Order: sequence, then C-alpha cells, then structure tokens
Amino acid sequence: MTVSDRWLLPDGVEDILPPLAGRIESLRRDVMDTCQRWGYQLVIPPLIEYLESLFTGTGNDLELQTFKLTDQLTGRMMGVRADMTPQAARIDAHTLGEEGITRLCYAGHVLHTRPRHMLTGRTPIQAGCELFGSASEAADMEVIRLMLESLRVAGLPRVHLDLAHVSIYESLIGAADFERDTEAAIFDAMARKSVPELDQLLGHCKPGSAGARLRELARVSGGPEALSDARRILEGASESLDAALEQLARVSDMLAKEYPEVGFGFDFCELRGYNYHTGLVFAAYVPGHGDAVAKGGRYDAIGSDFGRARPATGFSLDIRALVSLGERVSSRPGAVWAPADDDPALDGVIAGLRMTETVVRALPEDKNTDPVLKGCDRKLVKQGGQWVVQKLG
Repeated sequence: MTVSDRWLLPDGVEDILPPLAGRIESLRRDVMDTCQRWGYQLVIPPLIEYLESLFTGTGNDLELQTFKLTDQLTGRMMGVRADMTPQAARIDAHTLGEEGITRLCYAGHVLHTRPRHMLTGRTPIQAGCELFGSASEAADMEVIRLMLESLRVAGLPRVHLDLAHVSIYESLIGAADFERDTEAAIFDAMARKSVPELDQLLGHCKPGSAGARLRELARVSGGPEALSDARRILEGASESLDAALEQLARVSDMLAKEYPEVGFGFDFCELRGYNYHTGLVFAAYVPGHGDAVAKGGRYDAIGSDFGRARPATGFSLDIRALVSLGERVSSRPGAVWAPADDDPALDGVIAGLRMTETVVRALPEDKNTDPVLKGCDRKLVKQGGQWVVQKLG
C-alpha cells in the first residue's frame, strides 16, 4: 500500500461522519431509552469472545459471517462478534444467573465477513432486546410489540410484518424421513423459495404425505388467505402443526387489532435461524427494501449450551439501516460561538452555558471562520462589560 492510498478502507467498511453520525447516535439513544422504559436493562458485551461462546446454539448460521483470530495469550481461537444475541444468552445463563424473568437490551457494532445484503455494509450497528425465563405467548407478544415501537421511534413508514413458525417445517421434514443429502437440498430450496427445485425433489411424494405437504406449502405466502391455505394443506397432519397454526392466527389477530397501520403476512418458507429458533419467528419489512429491517423469534435451546436452559425470545435491528430508511426528523439544537478572548469572565460564562448548551470556543486560527458552518446560531459578545448571547445574522 502506497502513501497515497493508505486512507482507503476495506470494501463494506466505512467512516460515519457528521451529520449522519449524530442522527445514528440520536436514534440509538432513543431506541435504548424505549427498551429501558419497557423494563429492559442495558448490557455491553465484549467485541471479541472465544468461538465456542459465539457459535453456541447457532449451528453454522454465524460461522461464515465471523472473523476469526488467535488469542496471543492462550492460543485459543477467538471471533469478532457477528451477532450479539448469543452474547446476551451467555450473560443471562452464566454471568447474571438470575431466577425468573430477565430482560436485556444492547446496541453496538458487529462485524461480518461479507455483507448480509447488497444494500448493507459489513459493520452494522445492531440493537436489540432479549427476554429470558418465559415460554409464554405473552412474552412473544411483548417482544413483537417492542420491536414495532422501536420501528415507530425510527420513523419507518408502512411497516409490513411477516410471521412464521419453525416447528411447521421441522415437523414435516422429520416425518418425511429423507436421507441427509436430500433433506439438505430441500432445506436449501425452501430457503430460496425455489418452487421448481422443490417440485423436482418432492414431486414423487404421495398425496397427503409430509413431502407432498411441504411441496404445497412452498407455494403459500401472503395475508390471511395464506393461513387458510396452510390449514387446508396441513389438516390432520399432527397436533403440533395444528398448535403452531393456531398460535400464528392468535398472534396475528391480536397484532392486527393493536396496529391497524401495519401490514401482516405469513411466509411458510421462512427458515432464517432454523438452527437455533424453536417457535414463533417474525421479520419486519418496508417497501422498496428487500432485506428485513428488524427480525426476531423464540430460541429456547441456546441457554442449555451454557449450562442453564432458559426459554428465550427477542429481536434485533440495524440502527444504521433504520436511519437511512426512516422519515425521522431530528432537529439539531444550535450552538453558541465564543470568541478567542482571554477574559476570565468569559471562562465563567462559557462554563455556565455548557451546563445546558453547546458552546464552540474559537481558537486563534479561527479568525476567518464562519460560526454558522460550525453549527452555531448564536454568539457571545461583550456589551457594557458583560458577556451576553446574541443571535447570529
């Protein structure tokens, strides 16, 4: 690398500059304040951990997204976090070890080996909430409501929420009893919603079999009519499937009444996080943006790998993406410009103003600086031996 290009950053990595940095920080604070008003306590997990902790309960979902390095003190492999959810689960299960309900929230950078979506970078600012200790539907509802409230705070227009249940696919693929390679191919085709591939893989299955139901279900997505179609396809399959469909119906009905401005739908090919989610999953979208702006679901199995099984549900979102997609108006308060004057009285006035105001004090090199370009709308001037604030212009 030559001197002329030492300033270059890796692809997908960027500086966040004013005023965007200010808008991101403002939204981060407001989202965290919202979560804390709902009873969620802030935690700040470390940027790096041993790989065993970062991958616990997540299967291979995070492994390809995680940068790995060797700890020079122990020789063990470490990773830079690509998701903060496993860290929150570790904190609940081992570090805190509290009984009953634990509510945690967090916000910070995560690092991905490659962008998750063509419109995103490799250094998202992830924020989220995790609720531990309750397997109830009420806990799932609380987390979804808090996610929608966070999106409202971000000023997102026309949010659409997709609901799914991982036990539907899990039950059907288990009942079909395919060979491992065939099962992997079906999973891949379902995740990509490739109906032609599924027709090829499952076309030989007898009507009414688990494989035939999977093939039909891959064609089903949309609003309330999709749930009706799924009920028809899965009728008589098993009690666990009936229970999953009933839960989807209850949750969607309750949310539709509370949030009439939000669109709701069902996606029975949604297999995101299949390796660690255990029940209801959800994802929020906005028109014109192909990737989910927020997502979450139930994951009751992760805590057991840390030695303490705990039911859990939660959601996460990317603060950076929300700022670019939202219609949030953040008015930046003006600042006061103070001259480069060595009057001791000026020091006292500036100290008093800085208790509630932003004061930019000029330096000797600022002789020709326009205070407006520094975000100032007022200035300190001396009148009758007293320093007073005047409007600029």
